[in-house]
Amino acid sequence: MITIPYLTALTTYFSYGLLFAFGQFRDFFRNIFDWWHASNLEGYAPICLGLEDFYIRRLYLRIQDCFGRPIASAPDAWFDVVERYSNDNNKTLKRTDKISRCLNLGSYNYLGFAAADEYCTPRVIDSLCRFSASTCSTRVEGGTTTLHKELEECVANFVGKPAAVVFGMGYVTNSAILPVIIGRGGLIISDSLNHNSIVNGARGSGATIRVFQHNTPSHLEKVLREQIADGQPRTHRPWKKIIVVVEGIYSMEGELCKLPEIIAICKKYKAYVYLDEAHSIGAVGKTGRGVCELLGVDTADVDIMMGTFTKSFGSCGGYIAGSKELIQYLKYTCPAHLYATSISPPAAQQIISSIKVILGEDGSSRGAQKLARIRENSNFFRSELQKMGFEVLGDNDSPIMPIMLYNPAKIPAFSRECLKQNVAVVTVAFPATPLLLARARICISASHTKEDLLKALEVISQVGDMVGIKYFPAEPNKQQQDQQQQQPGKDTIKLD
Repeated sequence: MITIPYLTALTTYFSYGLLFAFGQFRDFFRNIFDWWHASNLEGYAPICLGLEDFYIRRLYLRIQDCFGRPIASAPDAWFDVVERYSNDNNKTLKRTDKISRCLNLGSYNYLGFAAADEYCTPRVIDSLCRFSASTCSTRVEGGTTTLHKELEECVANFVGKPAAVVFGMGYVTNSAILPVIIGRGGLIISDSLNHNSIVNGARGSGATIRVFQHNTPSHLEKVLREQIADGQPRTHRPWKKIIVVVEGIYSMEGELCKLPEIIAICKKYKAYVYLDEAHSIGAVGKTGRGVCELLGVDTADVDIMMGTFTKSFGSCGGYIAGSKELIQYLKYTCPAHLYATSISPPAAQQIISSIKVILGEDGSSRGAQKLARIRENSNFFRSELQKMGFEVLGDNDSPIMPIMLYNPAKIPAFSRECLKQNVAVVTVAFPATPLLLARARICISASHTKEDLLKALEVISQVGDMVGIKYFPAEPNKQQQDQQQQQPGKDTIKLD
């Protein structure tokens, strides 16, 4: 739970109120102006109505240069950002031929596999020549290659489950699977900060949805107990099944799930556990096997394990791992398996090769070195940011570090000033976060060197002072502490 300083909350509300008031004021005169012109809708209703259009025009367009920045290279530790300009107050942005070489603190390239790799890249190129870029077919028609079978076996073995099925898109893995495994008469209990793909999948299932306070096992137990006692709405019949959905690492918070406590509660009330490891698989744990390995949880206690290949593995797509019966059922019934084009063969090869590097099956220790480096980089960077006085969310070992900005004016200011000094960061605001909780989300990679991190810290510290987002007093550095200890006080005698 984030506790917002009173003054910060007040000024943030005031800033949004000011933007809203000026937006409404401008819209009033816009409507008067438009009234004098003939409508070109020819009887159709406007496709964008009310606050949907208002938010884009009056808030988002003011700072859209901070989002969707095109890049012209692989998303490695450093990448090329294409410069853009606007001649109409940010309503439209045009690309230029100029690029800026920037330090990448925004991509999910946790283990550095998104760039060319000495083991992965040659095999991916070979698979492209052998299988082509796409299967041009679904899995149940002509879209299952030997690579897809190998990938599913590889994933199942890596996460410690009997079987797995892979999909071409990580978002769809959640949104398409949940409606298949639960429907009317079922109960989904979801963490309040679960990803949008989980939210949409739960809504599409037709099941009853209840939410528990973020990462709070005691409240989860309270909700479970109440819902089991009440039963289904109107009929009060027992629930057909209950699924508790959580994430391994919460993507906007950088927090680790309290998985052992949640599993214990689910066992007590006979509820299934659905674990989304999109950001944790490959990134945490001694051998990269995610939060189960990190927190000492037996994967047999997690009924459904979901993950994506877009972060640690430098590819695309997602997977579901579980019992053989579950995976066979999904292959017969899941629309994402039956009707969607299968994952690209080169993308599948990239995942297989990166898992082999992580496990050391490439004949080297690079995988272990990457895992050690991402852990060291993450903990070092988080510690230094906190010492500077920033409010940083998340837990140790997590490569995601949200820096709280709060005020809407600080969102573009922080992003633009960092970019001026060749540091590319991602800022996140409403509706991706609650209105008051805008933040900059830093993602650390194993490909970052110590020099990269020190440069980033220097720039972020300077910009933080300029923008005013150091909400806590900074800790004195070691050099200052040594000077204070060496400097004699008023009541001391210096002896030679």
